[in-house]
Amino acid sequence: MVNAGLKWMFLIIGTTIGAGYASGRELWQFFGHESGLAIILFALFFTICCIVIMTISHEQRSTHYLPVLREIVGVRLTGVYDVMIFVYLFTTTVIMIAGSGATSQAFNFSYWWGISIIIIALIILFLKGINGLLSMNQFILPLLLTGLLFVLLWFTYDQKLDLFSHWHEQRNWIAAFPFTALNILPLIAVLGAIGNKVQSKQEIWIASVGSGLILGVISFIYNNSLIQIADEILLYEIPLFAIMKNYPFQMLVFMSILLWFAIFTTAAAGVLGIVTRIQDYIQQPIWLLVCLTLATMIPLTALGFSTLIEYLYPIYGILNLYVLTRLLFFPIWNKIDNKKAS
Repeated sequence: MVNAGLKWMFLIIGTTIGAGYASGRELWQFFGHESGLAIILFALFFTICCIVIMTISHEQRSTHYLPVLREIVGVRLTGVYDVMIFVYLFTTTVIMIAGSGATSQAFNFSYWWGISIIIIALIILFLKGINGLLSMNQFILPLLLTGLLFVLLWFTYDQKLDLFSHWHEQRNWIAAFPFTALNILPLIAVLGAIGNKVQSKQEIWIASVGSGLILGVISFIYNNSLIQIADEILLYEIPLFAIMKNYPFQMLVFMSILLWFAIFTTAAAGVLGIVTRIQDYIQQPIWLLVCLTLATMIPLTALGFSTLIEYLYPIYGILNLYVLTRLLFFPIWNKIDNKKAS
């Protein structure tokens, strides 16, 4: 039970910590100064949403996100959000692939070299279907989280930072809503694909509370570090490299590898959501659908990493607020519906 819960927890975290989050770009886009309370609220909202999504997918025994989506937004809006999720997964996976190119450029390699590597790796991963993704997450995510937390705590100690120095001003608390909403659609897509594999409610609670707590703690420490280098962030495509500019080159290489794996896990989660939905219409091997999907994404990566995040993420965050509201109040109106039915 615990092992299964951890497996789903790593899947959730791997879906969320992608190029935008691990690089610091996404956190800075929404949080920054006066955002301690916003991050705490995000961790709470995120946990509730994961519990609701996983519970619905478990009860529906779903293999893709449509039954879960229908339960959350209702029959009338299912078609609209079905298209929206598909477009969201597609564009964010493009962002992850572009992030691989940006990471490659940081070491003076070709942008297209980084893109080629992640495309080939995704195809190889899905030769084993969903189990390949789950096995990879259980190996990579603990290493990624430990490495990221180590660097952030090292920077905090080295710069003698106070984690709660900005706590007296919390005017950006409302950012918790669009930031949580931004991360909801990929969770619906990915967790909807594994509903038939979840065995108990204990697994759901371990995965949901664990992922919310871990993401909350890392987000708080990361945001506090970014505040200290606010004047330099504009000069960097990847803010994490601004934090690490005075550290040994070996550490930069190590974190770049971890950053790439963060990009890879989220790209894999996005591809999973897309191909499991397509498989409902086209009965073909999952690896073949992955190849076809990735082939259509490659031309869009030319738009660039930070440009895609700057314009697409805030738009999606606002559009997803309705889904967030439905999830946060789902336990309440679900009980009301059950009483009416009885």
